[in-house]
Amino acid sequence: MRTPLAVRKVANHRSRAGAETAAPPGAGRPGPRSLRRGWLIALSFATAGAVVGIGGSASALPQPTIAQVKARLAHLDAKSLRLSQQYDEVLQQLSAANQRLKILTKETARYRKTFDAMRREIGRLAAVAYEQGGASSPVALLTSESPQQVLNQSTILDELSIANTAQINQYRTASRRLLAAQQAASRARAGILRLKRSMHKRIVVLNSLKQQQQTLLAKLTPAQQQGTGPGGGTGGHYNGPTSTQAQKAVAFAYGQLNCPYVYGGTGPCSQGYDCSGLTMSAWGYAGISIPRVSYDQIASLPAVPLHTRSGAFTTRYLHPGDILGFAGNSHVGIYVGGGYLIDAPLPGQNVQKVAIAGWYRTQLDAAVRP
Repeated sequence: MRTPLAVRKVANHRSRAGAETAAPPGAGRPGPRSLRRGWLIALSFATAGAVVGIGGSASALPQPTIAQVKARLAHLDAKSLRLSQQYDEVLQQLSAANQRLKILTKETARYRKTFDAMRREIGRLAAVAYEQGGASSPVALLTSESPQQVLNQSTILDELSIANTAQINQYRTASRRLLAAQQAASRARAGILRLKRSMHKRIVVLNSLKQQQQTLLAKLTPAQQQGTGPGGGTGGHYNGPTSTQAQKAVAFAYGQLNCPYVYGGTGPCSQGYDCSGLTMSAWGYAGISIPRVSYDQIASLPAVPLHTRSGAFTTRYLHPGDILGFAGNSHVGIYVGGGYLIDAPLPGQNVQKVAIAGWYRTQLDAAVRP
């Protein structure tokens, strides 16, 4: 009968162990110092191998391809453009809120003046009634400047039997108006603070996106950077006529070349422009008011076709002064003829004249005419 393989292995192992025990020192069995040296050498090689392995794996990490870098840039560009227009929307809301607060402040001052005049008159009547025993507590009316307190304690007014009923009703009305104006102004101030915080958050995100874009652009050569986003244009001068409003708008746009891009900027040049701020200002200079935000400009103005009946792209229907919408209409520029537009591209770039090519061609969505 054959001995099982596992049993044979155990027996062989025990035989080798006995032979090693029987062997004299130095006859093939390493001593303590030799063992320690062997362990140290093995550990050194293992450690070195681990280091090499880590370094090798790190250096072997795949680097993004040019196509991947450009795709990431396109994503960041689109996000930046959307956020810039959202910033413009919040800025517009803030402007409206500030205007509303000015009106409410004037109303509050006017109602306060009426309230104080009537308070003094009612206080005089209350003092007379109190002296004659017709009112039990005129003190609150005489000392309070709060319309809320007057309304809360307006039962005292009912005690003023010598006062004219119409005057009492007018005093209550003046108190209500003043209180409503004060509360509306308070809500407006709170809204303004919320809008300012919202704008600040967007600026922080936009600046972060800008840094990411700059880091990615550094991975590309100048030639590879072409067409990866808005910009990449040149300067120029306008020598054409200015007899029509469209020509005036184009002349104005030319006059802003090399002005800086600024979030929410609507000019003048020293304060910068963003894309829709430039188009709005150009047409405003020509005497035509258009919306502030790019989405509203494209949505509210008459459309101009960009394709022939066969579906081919064409610029033949465009006139100088038309507004072009890009990247889901989150970006706009003003067409100046010859296949060119003037654009306020992105932070870090200036207003420039660019061809409808590259990014501008692939991202062109619409055209409108003020």
